[in-house]
Order: sequence, then structure tokens, then C-alpha cells
Amino acid sequence: MCIEVSMTEPAKPTANEGLKIRSNYLRGTIAEGLLDSSTGSLSEEDQILLKFHGSYQQDDRDLRADRRKHKLDKAHIFMLRIRLPGGVLTPRQWLDVDYLSKTYANGTMKLSTRQAIQLHGVIKSNLKRTMRAISESAMTTLAACADVNRNVMCNPNPFLSSVHAEVIQTARAISNHLLPRTNAYHEIWLDGEKVVTTEEQEPLYTRIYLPRKFKVGIAVPPSNDIDVLGNDLGFIAIVEKGRVVGYNVSVGGGLGMTHGNEATFPRIGDVIGYCRAEDIIDVAEKVVLVQRDNGDRTDRKHARFKYTVQDHGLEWIRTEVEKRLGYALEPARPFAFSDNGDRYGWVEDENHNFHFTLFVEGGRVLDTPDYPLKTGLREIAKIHDGDFRLTGNQNLIIANVSAKKRSEIESLLEKFGMARSHERSGLRLASMACVALPTCALALAESERFLPSVVSDLEGTLEEAGLRHDAITIRMSGCPNGCGRPFLGEIGIVGRGPERYNIYLGGGHAGERLNKLYKQDVPANKLQEVLAPLLRHYAKERRTGEKFGDFTIRTGYVNATTQGDDFHKNLKDIAYTDTSG
Repeated sequence: MCIEVSMTEPAKPTANEGLKIRSNYLRGTIAEGLLDSSTGSLSEEDQILLKFHGSYQQDDRDLRADRRKHKLDKAHIFMLRIRLPGGVLTPRQWLDVDYLSKTYANGTMKLSTRQAIQLHGVIKSNLKRTMRAISESAMTTLAACADVNRNVMCNPNPFLSSVHAEVIQTARAISNHLLPRTNAYHEIWLDGEKVVTTEEQEPLYTRIYLPRKFKVGIAVPPSNDIDVLGNDLGFIAIVEKGRVVGYNVSVGGGLGMTHGNEATFPRIGDVIGYCRAEDIIDVAEKVVLVQRDNGDRTDRKHARFKYTVQDHGLEWIRTEVEKRLGYALEPARPFAFSDNGDRYGWVEDENHNFHFTLFVEGGRVLDTPDYPLKTGLREIAKIHDGDFRLTGNQNLIIANVSAKKRSEIESLLEKFGMARSHERSGLRLASMACVALPTCALALAESERFLPSVVSDLEGTLEEAGLRHDAITIRMSGCPNGCGRPFLGEIGIVGRGPERYNIYLGGGHAGERLNKLYKQDVPANKLQEVLAPLLRHYAKERRTGEKFGDFTIRTGYVNATTQGDDFHKNLKDIAYTDTSG
């Protein structure tokens, strides 16, 4: 374990650890709970186990007060997360998810920050039929949540199709290799045959699974659109003569923390070496085993792999990984990232196929009176002969469009108002938000529903300052768990409480550096007041090619966050002061 304890007072495992052990390999009483029509909820223990199956029980928090007033139970609903390694799906699968969102969910599709699709608002009586329909479309929600390896991300590079084809296959291979082997998912959701599961049938995870969630990502420099260093385990592709020869291996990234608990902190990964392309699955497995056997199971706030790395040190981690591999990692090879954004509009690849990257604000695919986005994508999917790719920034690539189909798709993009989705300010195009209210139980403040108005409030300043086209990354989350990757933004806005936020500055433009706390407890209606002067200052005094995050450090707004320093420590006064008079 990562925490040293005395022999006389051994630390006790958390309740989740006991639950996993007695769950009969993730079965619990989920099947029985689904049959109970007296409530729209599952038991507390089954809600925890349900996450391993790719679903969170939630409720509509907008309705809580009114339902409490009328002595009604919460409006229980479920979120389903469809795991898509590398974020690639076929037009047929897109149409299937579109149908499910309309038939069983709230009518929208949420493109997540990890290249998955979330369906919100599914009621308990529709859970099983929705899961089954997802499976029938050759997709799954298994291991999209909980204490296992999550969706494996990879760069949806539209330029080097041959490299992307190789990397997406690698992402799928890693994902499949790190899946739980228990038959519980098939038994509960797909009416599979019941079998007796033993540890021999769950060889990687055994009955204890992992101490906490585990995230893997693959990046292809110079693009870092998946923020690879924010993953527990990252692979950075080394490309020579148009093919991937191997990967640099980074460990210990993770972006969650807890307000007021300085023992928790976000962390970016450290590169510990290089592996050959043919060894990547072996390396991934052995890193997971190191975390399985050494991660902290006594404190879930200290259970992520980043704390195992921080506590034991890189040399120990590398030695443990190599011990299990039976060979040494090679020295890391040079690489460089230039940005972590998306390239919008049309791009032609080396195979003369075309790719159109569409801006999807907040990753929410829905129809509004003036923008029928969901309908337009449905019509495109009906004729598209390529694939769809979800980016790590919640956007969508209509990918591998053949020359003969391009004109048809261009016509549909025009018809439904999508052709100029990217004709927005650089700040808006570089924005990202987690779901937060009203469905996330952890949210302290708004995020997805609020960030667009924050950007709108700042766009007047951007126009005046000549910054309309500058891609300044702005990330918002409704709590400090880091789902919108706010701690890697050049501007990070993190919910502190109802209509109150902490502002972070100084993140690296290419995702290579964490930001630092600038102001604490800023009222929601004062965010523009705090940020607008910084943008004006940047426009006036930036150096040639200087990015906003670098500028805020050079000019002293915040200190640079370096690996191993105290993330929470800043020499500046962070208290917000209302100067409006």
C-alpha cells in the first residue's frame, strides 16, 4: 500500500473494497433491483457496482426542491456511457445512438471529454433495453466507469490516415486487453448464461479490481488534443517514415482534487521510457498491475495512480514495471507538442479522403429552433460512407469522406447550418465544459450550461483587443474532480459552490503544464470583471508568438506549476475582492 501504517493500527480498506470482494464479480443484486418497480432507484451498493457496467444513477437536481416540497422521492434517472476506444464509430452506430437518445433518454447525445458518448435521463425500467440495443449495435458500456481501465483515448489525426489506422487499432487492443472478464455484464443486461466466475476468469483484476479508476491515452505529436499527460498512463507515438515505431511511456497523470484538502492535487504524467510498438499491450498491462498491487485502498481520495507514483517515486515505478516485464524500457525519444486543440473545417489526407471537424459546443448534440444540429448529423449519417470520430475536445469529425460524397455532405452542412460551426471566436472554439448541473451528483456549480455565456461576455473584450482568433484554452467544471480538464487550461474555472468559482491561470497551451490558482470564490457574475483586464493586458504586451498561459506567468499573475512543487502554493493573494464599488 502507499500509506505507511503501524503494525498495531492497520489501516482499514474502504467500504468500496469490501463491496467489490463480496459482489460476486460485479453482480451484486443489480438484476433483482431492476425488477423492483416500487422505486426508480437501485440500492446504494448496486449504484456503486452499476458504474462498472457503464452507468451512473443520478437525479434531476432542478426538480429536487419542488419534489421535496410535495414529499416526493428524487426524480431518479441514469446516465449511460458508451465506451468507444479512440472515439470512432460507424454512421450506422451513430444513427442507432441517435435513436436511443430519442427513444429512451432525454433526446440529446453528449460527446464526452474522453471520446465516449453519454445518454442522459434514462429511467430504470428502460436501462436493460437500452443496454441491449447498444450491444446489438456492436458497442458496449462495460468498463466505461468505475475502478477499472476506462475508455482508451487516441488522437483522431485526419492528416496521417495510415498512422491513425495503426493507433486506433492499438487503442482498441489495449481497451480489449484491459476489460474485466466477468460474465456479469452479459448475464444482467444481455440475458447471457449464468456461469460461476473465479479469479482464473478475472486474471488481471481478480476480485479486488483497481483501487480507483484508471485512464489510458495515446497521442501522436505534434497534436496533444487528448491531453495525454493528464492520463494515468500515456503513450506518445514516435513516428518514422509514416509508421509508428514505438511509444514513449508516461505515468502518473490525473486531474482531480478536493477543495480544502491540500493532500489532493492534479498531476501531469512523467515520461519513464520508451517501448517498441509491439510491446505496448504488455507495458500497459504491467503498469496496471503495479497500480492494482500498490495503490492505496484505505483512502479513495488517495487511491489514484498519480499518488502511487508521487509516493514511491519514478525510479521505483519504473523498476516495478520492468520487473514484471522481464526487460528494461529504452530511453525516451524526443517529441514535441504544439497545441491541444482541434483543426476545424475541411482537411484532405494523404489518401485523398476528406475530413470535416465540426464544433459542438459543450459536446451536446441536440436540436434548437435556430440550429438543428442533431437532425443535420442524422441526415449526414444516412449517406456517409466513412466514419465519425469524437475528439478529445468534445467535437466531432465527419471522417473519411470520399470525393464523390463530399458535395452531398457539404450541401447538408449548409442546409442545417453546420458548415460555419467553426466561425466563432478562438476562445469559444478552445472551450470545454463538463456536464455538471442538473444531473451530476458531484457538481457544486454550473458548467456546461454556463460556460457559453461566460465566453459570450468576454467576446466583446476579445474583439476590442484584436484577440478574436486567438485560441486561448478555457475549461470549466462544476467541481474539482477535473472532468472538463480545467487544470490544464490556460484559463481554468472550477466550481467552488453555488454560483462561485475558482479561477486558475497559466496552463500550457499544448497541455504540458498545469495551471495555478489565481482567484478564489469569484461570484459567477464577476468572472468577466476578473478575466477581461487580463485579456486586454495580454493583447497589449504579449511577445511575438507568446501564448496566454505563458504570458500570465511571465507577467506575474501566477507562478509556474512545475512537477513536484506544491500545486496549491502561489505567492499571489488569491482572495477575490469586489472592486465594482
